[in-house]
Amino acid sequence: MAVQYGYCRISTRSQNIDRQVRNIRSLYPNALIVKETYTGTKFQGRRELDKILSKVNTGDTIIFDSVSRMSRNTEEGTSLYMQLYDKGVNLVFLKEPQINTDTYKSALADKIQLTGNDVDEILIGINNYFKKLAAKQIQLAFEQSEKEVTDLHQRTKEGIETARLNGKRIGNTKGIRLVTKKELSNKKIIFEHSCDFGGTLKDIEIIKLTGLSRNTYYKYKRELKIENKCV
Repeated sequence: MAVQYGYCRISTRSQNIDRQVRNIRSLYPNALIVKETYTGTKFQGRRELDKILSKVNTGDTIIFDSVSRMSRNTEEGTSLYMQLYDKGVNLVFLKEPQINTDTYKSALADKIQLTGNDVDEILIGINNYFKKLAAKQIQLAFEQSEKEVTDLHQRTKEGIETARLNGKRIGNTKGIRLVTKKELSNKKIIFEHSCDFGGTLKDIEIIKLTGLSRNTYYKYKRELKIENKCV
């Protein structure tokens, strides 16, 4: 008896796997739902998907909410798709139905009938073209998924860099205190103008100049004294 597997995957704590489950259940209520979830420490690969792949048989179906749940790597995803297709496994992508295996199979079957004369050479070329075009649609879907991940990583990287340049502290490694650009700038003002370091301004004047809170100002000044061996 053919089995329907509904594969759901999340890789970060902020994602909600229930949405994927609902989407699959709404169209395939009898699907066996298999979940791949974030563990709280790190994402543990795709162990559950590998379990499905090890036991899936011809005629079985694997349903994904989107192509990105199967793979975010173009080469890997396209290769896996073709392997499963050749094995006779049905693949369903709710958000990209144009590359479901039924659609692909239909595109390959919808060939122009040969005529038995010289024009067949042209018709064979046309049929091969449509076959390659259908395969290209599958590749494009995985390429788009991979691009979205790459773009997300780039936007995150740029966001962190922007925050850093604006003086915001990003992250916190145990035992290591990160120093921001804003902190360095204010410490420079304190060191150059404070009476304690040979300047001419009093504490209250520098607090107004920098806009720092009293606690932060005195914290910076204590650290400067230690750094410059003034204590």
